[in-house]
Parts: sequence; structure tokens; C-alpha cells
Amino acid sequence: MVSTTKIKSVDFYRKIPRDLTEASLSGAGLSIIAALAMVFLFGMELSTYLAVTTNTSVIVDNSSDGDFLRIDFNVSFPSLSCEFASVDVSNVLGTKRLNLTKTIKKVPIDPYLRATGAEVHSTSGLHLINHGDEDHGNNTYAAIPLTGATFDKFSHHFQILVVNFYAPWCYWSNRLKPSWEKAAEITRQRYNPETDGRVLLGSVDCTEETTLCKRNHIQGYPSIRIFRKGSDLKEDHGHHEHESYHGDRDTESILKMVEELLKPIKKEDHKLALDGKTDNVVSGIKKAPVSGGCRIVGYVRAKKVPGEIIISAHSGAHSFDASQMNMSHYVSHLTFGKMISERLLTDMKRLMPYLGLSHDRLNSKWFVNEGQFAANVTIEHYLQVVKTEVVSRRFGQEHSVIEEYEYTAHSSVAHGYYYPVAKFRFDLSPMQVLISENPKSFSHFITNVCAIIGGVFTVAGILDSIFQNTFRLVKKIELGKKHLIKSE
Repeated sequence: MVSTTKIKSVDFYRKIPRDLTEASLSGAGLSIIAALAMVFLFGMELSTYLAVTTNTSVIVDNSSDGDFLRIDFNVSFPSLSCEFASVDVSNVLGTKRLNLTKTIKKVPIDPYLRATGAEVHSTSGLHLINHGDEDHGNNTYAAIPLTGATFDKFSHHFQILVVNFYAPWCYWSNRLKPSWEKAAEITRQRYNPETDGRVLLGSVDCTEETTLCKRNHIQGYPSIRIFRKGSDLKEDHGHHEHESYHGDRDTESILKMVEELLKPIKKEDHKLALDGKTDNVVSGIKKAPVSGGCRIVGYVRAKKVPGEIIISAHSGAHSFDASQMNMSHYVSHLTFGKMISERLLTDMKRLMPYLGLSHDRLNSKWFVNEGQFAANVTIEHYLQVVKTEVVSRRFGQEHSVIEEYEYTAHSSVAHGYYYPVAKFRFDLSPMQVLISENPKSFSHFITNVCAIIGGVFTVAGILDSIFQNTFRLVKKIELGKKHLIKSE
């Protein structure tokens, strides 16, 4: 068995008996200074250990979110009706998706961007509308023309006034004209305006009565509006919306629509003479936005190739006057990729200096047609998108902290020959910016702390030895001088 004496022989820290040591004032001062230096250097090392260094590199995009990119947007158009607003997406591969509705919400707004009604759902099946087979050439009927001077008089005189707002150059207006005029004549015969006074069918030429059409927010032709006692506003859950007809446009369907409108309005000496099913007619009477503006909110998923989002007026059974269309808009937000929550950005303040903060370049900005091109003005945005990813390496493992898509934006207005649109072109870079966090290892931190403690202790001990030896040397010199003087 190994004796304790042999074990003690390997002691690196042999002790000097305390009665052989002597405390000094200089030693106490150096000890205090050394302790303060240790604390200061330890704090500096701890701060360096907690700080994270970063490396920035550009690599080929290796996104983990697949081949599709989510694009969120909230755009307000003060002069585009939700009744006709359409969101289309296309790309360079030839893929086109028209009038997206599943992930899109449209809310009517006023010129001050305040919501004026409930969500507007796109009218389906307009391209299947039946226009009848009336003879366009031998039509002897005529609808009552309404003007700005007579419109209010007629609308207040009749309990129901159904108005066809049309344009003579419009293909769909001309297809509707014979059926509408025949239905107007039959309605006058069945419900004599002088003795009945309940219903009248009229027409407004929007090329002549531009003010009247603007007052009623007419953007597409033909638009059939239903006025009850002077107003076409219908209350729905606290919102007021225009009452419009979007059903078939043949004579029989129009007459059935009139019949349905008159059912709640009784007259003792009058009986309705028209029979037949009316389900399709009832479904054709729908609500149109009360104002001429629309807020379009939602998202689309686009393939990661150059493409574009186009917002425009579209209908399969209406025409539009391009000279009267204004695509000025306000972008509340437009972002690519997953939405970054405010909480995430707040919790990760250390990342802010390394992110470009360009994920919302278009947010809270107006883009207005100021009239330099007059009509047919398209507003186009060209967006170059780059992905930025922050990767953290802790405990020997690598994980993604945050992924965002930043973009630069260049906007312009241009005169075109077709209907004006708002166009958002996007081009995704095949490269991505990779920001790597590189924290210091704990072993490196402990090594440095030990080096600080040992180094300061050693240096302080050396300085104390030098001071003590110098002090003794000075004393010996002084004693030698005294002995020399005494001997003389």
C-alpha cells in the first residue's frame, strides 16, 4: 500500500508555515488591484462568450419550403368595384390562374379606404348567361330613356325601378337591348304606369349621362340596378349595398325577375299573369358594392419562377370603358414567404442588424395615376426577391432561426392599349443570403477564465516580489551608507 508520505511528495502546491510569512501593505494593495482586474476581465470574457458572431455568405437557394412561394397582400383600389375586381396569377412556364377566389377576400371601400359593406363574393357563371334569341334588326319596342333630370323623378314615383345602365358601343349591351326593350314594353302593358305605379323598366346611356352613371358607381356595361322607392341600397347585417341583377338576360327571365320583385308589393285589383319557376331569377338578384372602391386581401401560392400578379376589372358578360378606369391603389402590405410576426421580430433583436429589413418595401404606400397619361394607365411594380436565412449552431447542431424573403421594388406608370391593370411582376433570385451564427464553445470560455485568474495571480505575485526585493535592496543600501558614515 502506498504511504501518505510518497503521495505528499508529488504535491505541486507545498505550503510555507504561516509563521514564516509576513503580510505587507504593498501586498494588500496589489491583491485588491488583482482581484478587481480578475473581476473586470471575467466580465469582459463573459460578455464575449454570450455575444454571437455571424458570417454572411451567398449560396444556391436550398429552401425547405418547397417549389411554391406564398405571397400575402392587402391592396386597396378606391376606383375599382369589387363586383368586377379579379386577381390573376401567371408565370414564365405558361401557367395562368384567372380570377382567384378561394384565398382572396374583397371588401367594398369608400374613397377614404373605409369599409362600406360586407365581403363581396365573385359572381359565378356570368359567361353562361342566356341572352335569348330576340331579333336585333326588327325590334319595334323601346325602353324609357332616363336622364339626370328625370332619374330622381321616376325612381321616387315608382316603388320598383329597374334600370339598365348601358353603353351603345358595348357588345353585351347590344345583346341585351332587344330583350330588355321587349320586357320593358310587356311590363308597361301588364303594370300600367299610370294606373298601377308599382314598377317600371328604364335605360340610361352612360356615354351621354356620365355624371348619373358615376353617381351610381357604374363601372361595367350593362349593369342592371334595382331601385326601391328611390334607392338601390339594401341593408344587410348593418351594411348597405346596391341591389343588382346578374341573372339571364332573355325576355322571360327579366319578366320573372320583375314578378319576384312585385310579390311583396300587393295590389287588390291586380293579379300576376306570369307562371313558371322562378328559382333561377331569385338567385340572379344579388348585391353589388355600395361604393366604387375595393380592398383586396389574401394570398396566392406561386411557383418559384418569374411571374406576375395582375389585379384588374374582369367579367364574362360586361364591357368596360378603359378611358374611365383608374387603377390607383394603396398597398397596406405585400410580403413574400411566411408572415413574420411582430413578436418574433421583437424577441430576436440580435438579428436585426443582419437583416436587410426590405421584406415590406411597398407597405403603406400610395401609387396614383396623376393624369400625365390620361386614360388607359397601367401601374406596374417590378420586384426582385432574394431569400435571407439565419442559421444558428448551438450544442453541435444547426437549425434555422428565421427565413424571410426580401425584395427591391421599382414602380412605374405606362399608357396601354388595353384595359388598365395593376401589375406586380416578381423575379426570384436562384441565390440566397445565408447568415450563420457562430457562438463560442463553453470549453473556450472556461479556458480563458482560468487563464485570466492564473495570469493575473501570477503577474501580481511577480510584481509583489519585485517590489519587496527592491524595497529590501533600498533598505540595505541605506544601512550600508549609515555604517559607512559611522566608521568615518
